[in-house]
Amino acid sequence: MEHHHHHHDHSHKIESLNSVFIISIVLNLLFVAVEAAVGLWGNSLGLLSDAGHNLGDVFSLLLAMFAFKLAAVHSNRKYTYGYKKSTILISLVNALILVAAVVAIFVESIRKFRNPEPVNGDMVIWTAVIGIAVNGLTAFLLMKRQKGDLNVRGAFMHMVADTLVSFGVVVSGIVIKYTGLYFIDPIVGIVISVVILVSTWNLLSESIRLSLDGVPANIDIEDLKSEMESVPNVSGVHHLHVWAISTSDSALTAHVVINSMNDMKRIKDEIKSRIAEKGITHATLEFEEVGEVCVNNDCC
Repeated sequence: MEHHHHHHDHSHKIESLNSVFIISIVLNLLFVAVEAAVGLWGNSLGLLSDAGHNLGDVFSLLLAMFAFKLAAVHSNRKYTYGYKKSTILISLVNALILVAAVVAIFVESIRKFRNPEPVNGDMVIWTAVIGIAVNGLTAFLLMKRQKGDLNVRGAFMHMVADTLVSFGVVVSGIVIKYTGLYFIDPIVGIVISVVILVSTWNLLSESIRLSLDGVPANIDIEDLKSEMESVPNVSGVHHLHVWAISTSDSALTAHVVINSMNDMKRIKDEIKSRIAEKGITHATLEFEEVGEVCVNNDCC
């Protein structure tokens, strides 16, 4: 009964996220088309580079939605955890795509900085204002759902960064309109690349860590061990391993030393309940009684 309830909540979460992703993808695709067209017409590198980045965001949202679809696939004999790990691999791919976009924008900005070209300030301003609205709305839709999942958090962070970038483009458009300082446009391009790089760094480092089965950032291993050892009649915990099986699910294995095997069932239930509150959805516990002799260091 409990398993069924968990599955229902998971399915509801997936459907809810799918709706958010679809709305976000459509909004951003429309904006990319408008921004690219105006950037070409108005000869603005700031708009063209931002359009390219927004297109990358659309691709990232598509990949994230695909990852959630894969995560919902049931386990089988070859993939006993299903395809949950794909969400981590996709978050890594998204981070690498954004790093590549940063390099491209930075290189083009340097080229344009050496050879400034006239830019239509009004076009830049109004297009970027639309960008603030679209990116701000998308960030708002993702805001409540970004806690506890790397892909959603990554999408949320990028949308917040894009909103700030669009604000920067508005400022550059105003400066160009009233001063004629066209070199401001490539400077905005460079600022955009720096903002994207900063917002991507945590996503990239966390994705790499989870890909290498590192401990998820939201879990403090020492705090977790202390919590397990604070359960009554638990003498100690060792061989503790925690890793991510998806961007939102973590697993744990541990050896638990207890005072009496007669109390094992209660201790196991309490430990699993406590670690579930910390985001551990799969736990395998091996119990040892105090004074038990270890053979070949298998348990110590």
